[in-house]
Amino acid sequence: MSQVFDLVLKGAKVATPNGLEKISVGVSNGRIAGLGKIDADGAECLDLGGLTVLPGVIDSQVHFREPGLEHKEDLESGTRAAALGGVTGVFEMPNTNPSTLTADDLANKLARAKGRTWVDHAFFMGSSEENAHALAELELLPGCCGIKIFMGSSTGSLLVEDDEALLEVLKSGRRRVSIHAEDEARLRERMALVRDGGPVSLHTEWRDVEAARLATDRILRLARKAGRKIHVLHISTAEEIPLLAANKDLATMEATPQHLTLAAPECYEEWGSLAQMNPPIREARHREALWQAVRDGVVDVIGSDHAPHTLEEKQRDYPRSPSGMPGVQTLLPLLLDHFNAGRLTLQRLIDLTSAGANRIFNIAGKGRIALGYDADFTVVDLKANRTIEPDWLASKCGWSPFEGKAIKGWPVMTIVRGHVVMREGSLLGAPIGEPIRFQETL
Repeated sequence: MSQVFDLVLKGAKVATPNGLEKISVGVSNGRIAGLGKIDADGAECLDLGGLTVLPGVIDSQVHFREPGLEHKEDLESGTRAAALGGVTGVFEMPNTNPSTLTADDLANKLARAKGRTWVDHAFFMGSSEENAHALAELELLPGCCGIKIFMGSSTGSLLVEDDEALLEVLKSGRRRVSIHAEDEARLRERMALVRDGGPVSLHTEWRDVEAARLATDRILRLARKAGRKIHVLHISTAEEIPLLAANKDLATMEATPQHLTLAAPECYEEWGSLAQMNPPIREARHREALWQAVRDGVVDVIGSDHAPHTLEEKQRDYPRSPSGMPGVQTLLPLLLDHFNAGRLTLQRLIDLTSAGANRIFNIAGKGRIALGYDADFTVVDLKANRTIEPDWLASKCGWSPFEGKAIKGWPVMTIVRGHVVMREGSLLGAPIGEPIRFQETL
């Protein structure tokens, strides 16, 4: 008896674990139920001739600013930008107002997301000296993607900087802990370089290579002592890569499209404080080292570190200008352009945008096109020539450092659990995002 599907994708090249295959994909009840030759009778059928179907892209680092900072972004606008960029799932960071530090804080975010998010989502629990004793329980709450430590560059109780406090956090729980690694003591020592103002290019002098290297070296030693797996975010220096490569049994690492695309001093000359982020965009030698780490397999995942601020905020004199830039919508277009330029293979792109997040965070049922997995698909036109236009950008902040950039390769459809939420630049239906599930919290 032939199987009945809700949705069938046909005519495309499909990126399965076997590689690119010219097969049909059948979807039933939001999951992948058939691969190969499929009878599409009675199903909604999408003819995707000439296109490529990738596993749904997962952006494992976004700041959507809700609650408390909704003038910059909120869960609806942030996930709208994600869907338009071909992203099917996001992990949102805890430095909102209030910070995400308790079960009630997480429940509040999940309630706010219900019925307002265009893609599936999970939330990081922030760590502090105050909640360290409770983290082992908090990390197991449904909808939580793990614990986040800010070693530097945060405010209030989210900053965990001394070894004793870091060890206490690392010893509380079992899931992989995500780390912002900049050395707070060194940042404070060097603050005098910028305290009285100056050009934004001083950002790389203040938050220098050593501030990043020191923190990454220290958290690797502490994680080894605690026996805890860690994930080090937005690596920005050539000097950190050998440290991480020597500890792959314990540590995974993220790179961002910004650090792989931009370089100092040119980015500051062209964009000023719009190119300001933590850790900074650095000189081209660091960008080339990151690309070598991509080729060598040291980079495990790409996250956008989507961190929007308004243009008014960004136009303050440095160093009062806030650090961060939007990126969830441009993550995939930039990587497709790098693919077409020969900087990475399509297989590597898929690994960095879906399978990598699945491995690092033990996502349940997402990250590959395989039977039984969620029917999350990012449909791309690998040959499309487009330009990142201001009117395409959906983030509330209203700008991107990549405006006007010509791109080869473009997301044309976003499908979340069998629902087409974006097609050719338009959102369809209503927001249907749900919490992402994880193996440890089932």
